[in-house]
Amino acid sequence: MCIGIFALTALPYPSSYSLFLFNTGSLAEIQPLRGWRYNPTLNADIDAYVSPLFDVVSAKQREALYRNPLNSIHLSVPLGNDPAAAALERLREWQANGVLLQDQLPGIYAYYQYFRLPGSAREYCRKGFMCHIRAYDWEENVVLRHENTLPGAVNDRAELLARTQLQSSATHGLFRDEDFELETYLDEAMRTPLAETEEDYQGARDVLAVIQDAAIIRRFQAVLAARQVILADGHHRYEGSLAYRQARELAADGQDTGREPWNYHLMYLTNAAADDLRILPTHRLLLELPGNLSDDELLARLEPYFTIRPMEDAGDLTEIIAGKPWAFGLYLGGLAYKIRLRPEVHSQLDWETTEAVKALDLTVLHYFVMEKCLGIIGPDAQRAWLGVAYVRNFTECLQRVDRGEARAAFIVNEVSMAEVEAVCHSGAVMPPKSTFFYPKTIGGFLFSSIAKEETGDVFLDYFQSASA
Repeated sequence: MCIGIFALTALPYPSSYSLFLFNTGSLAEIQPLRGWRYNPTLNADIDAYVSPLFDVVSAKQREALYRNPLNSIHLSVPLGNDPAAAALERLREWQANGVLLQDQLPGIYAYYQYFRLPGSAREYCRKGFMCHIRAYDWEENVVLRHENTLPGAVNDRAELLARTQLQSSATHGLFRDEDFELETYLDEAMRTPLAETEEDYQGARDVLAVIQDAAIIRRFQAVLAARQVILADGHHRYEGSLAYRQARELAADGQDTGREPWNYHLMYLTNAAADDLRILPTHRLLLELPGNLSDDELLARLEPYFTIRPMEDAGDLTEIIAGKPWAFGLYLGGLAYKIRLRPEVHSQLDWETTEAVKALDLTVLHYFVMEKCLGIIGPDAQRAWLGVAYVRNFTECLQRVDRGEARAAFIVNEVSMAEVEAVCHSGAVMPPKSTFFYPKTIGGFLFSSIAKEETGDVFLDYFQSASA
């Protein structure tokens, strides 16, 4: 699907429209929003209405969610021959019937996620907030990406946004604030939550609150105005907002002010300096070996590049490689190995990318294993290759090899936040499926409209009166 200009010109915006509080300068500009939320009478059963993000929900999960006529998946991943039209019809029905209500005052929405990692008794709390952020082009170097996108998925997101004028789930962005100034305001807002899940699909507890104090919101804006934002999750949805904004600008033919609501995108922002920001590893499962290589032939091809150490217990692989650069676990034919790149061969890595990317474990794996040993030449070919699956569960990797569903599993370490920041600031992208920020945000906790008739000048009027 693609956005046609004919579909956009029917929604002109007057040039006098404004929602700015002040000019936030050259870096990240954020704005409050009047969120749409489920009717408070439904909050007691909010777990039944929230949903996983469209790119992580399994087919079985989707099937169960679609059976609930009020679940947010009907807006985020609509069904039908014309999914965007189906989502719009559902949205109008929910608004008319009071299923969704819009907050009267604009605000920044505090969003906390409480979670535990497998095998750990510690409860983490990832603290963040949802707001509108200007949809910056990548070239502006305000919002930075770390992965590439698929055009088809971007077009689907842009088409859905064009038809519904609604953002049903926030992307996840990272900013760095070593002073942790904003957390004090977020903690205070959490004393009076708006909604809370008991346990979402991934086992996390999600809590939502709102900040509507104009002076505090200006502090949030001031902090972000001095910073860049790294996009952690939601590259396709973010690029969908970019595509829609660009189409609206073209339709406006120079008459737009830059203040129209379609210039903004719903984002969940968390502090990259916090120790509750978790990135989980994504292992590589080889479903086949090109040329029908035998196990011994694969090991022979690996040997010039890696030291290979047999292990007695495959269950020890994650512990054996933990914290060691360019080290991987290999499970092949029921046998386990620790393999580690020979340092002297790293200089052979000749992909045209930055040093920050070349230093990554996953770049080493993709270059020396997939290209040099398996003959899948270059990042584009590897991204398109159907012989690899990306699996986050370590035990699942071993089981699928044992069941004959895959030939080999390469077990990897997680990517660090420092590595993500280094790659983003170098202007490059990582190999596919390099990061899995955990937990994922949920859909349906907060909806954001970019329709003028639903935002209007209440932003400007409210904050002018509040600061008078």
